Amino acid sequence: MQIGMWIDEERPLPAVVDAVVDAERRGFTRAWVGQRTGWDPLTLIAAIGDRAPRIGLGTAVVVTWPRHPLALAAEALTAQAAVQGRLTLGIGPSHQPIVEGRYGYRWTRPGQHVEEYAGVLSAALRGEAVDVQGETLTAVGGVGVPATPAPPLLIAAHGPRLLRLAGEKADGVITTWTSARGLAEHVVPAVRAAAAGRPDPQVVVSVIAVLTDDPDGARARVAETFGMAGELPSYRRSLDRAGLSGPEEAILAGDEAELEKAVRRFADAGATELQLCPVGPAAEQQRTIAFFADLARSL
Repeated sequence: MQIGMWIDEERPLPAVVDAVVDAERRGFTRAWVGQRTGWDPLTLIAAIGDRAPRIGLGTAVVVTWPRHPLALAAEALTAQAAVQGRLTLGIGPSHQPIVEGRYGYRWTRPGQHVEEYAGVLSAALRGEAVDVQGETLTAVGGVGVPATPAPPLLIAAHGPRLLRLAGEKADGVITTWTSARGLAEHVVPAVRAAAAGRPDPQVVVSVIAVLTDDPDGARARVAETFGMAGELPSYRRSLDRAGLSGPEEAILAGDEAELEKAVRRFADAGATELQLCPVGPAAEQQRTIAFFADLARSL
């Protein structure tokens, strides 16, 4: 199992670039950026370019609704060329309050939307033309970007339908707010079954972690900061399947021995990569990053 690093992109561009350079120096497999309210993730990755020439670069995730899949394919292939083939494209539908409240789209048939979207996107990334008159989108044509390989495509998924799509129409899954037990019993079997006959799927698990002498305090802070995640239906179902009452129970918190045990449980459960999101005071975050960088070399 590999370990990647979540990069907080809500800061000035030079600080984001410095964080990616630091993640590369420490030996993390990939640096991941997301789509929230600031920088565009694919433009950001293209801007990083050769500043960090060895580390993989991924989106976790690009929201599907505001971008037509042909437009996203063109953006992704442009970024892929800019970073010499080191891009991993993670996509996801996000959540109803964001899709309707921020972007103004109707949250209708999200499973069908992702299925049709992924079908068009994966074909366009491979350079194939499409002619789709679907229930949730129309797409006609293709993207002509010469000499640029398709980046791996991952789908953010928690429930059965999207997990099936992650294995069937993509190269794997990005998931979060789960336990090693939930991963082993629910996520991994579903994705692997859907990918039968294809290369082994990637299983990327986003984890909030903190190396701390006060794990209860860390969980209390996460409950306060991320508690609303437990109210979003897809996350709520994921937490329930994992046997967790709230986001605070999904974090990895404790000393070195406890964190190493937790990481190895995820590896045994079938994760191919942990995506580290460090939290806590600055000093604890730096200790956490250093510990996971060391741990990555022993896995």
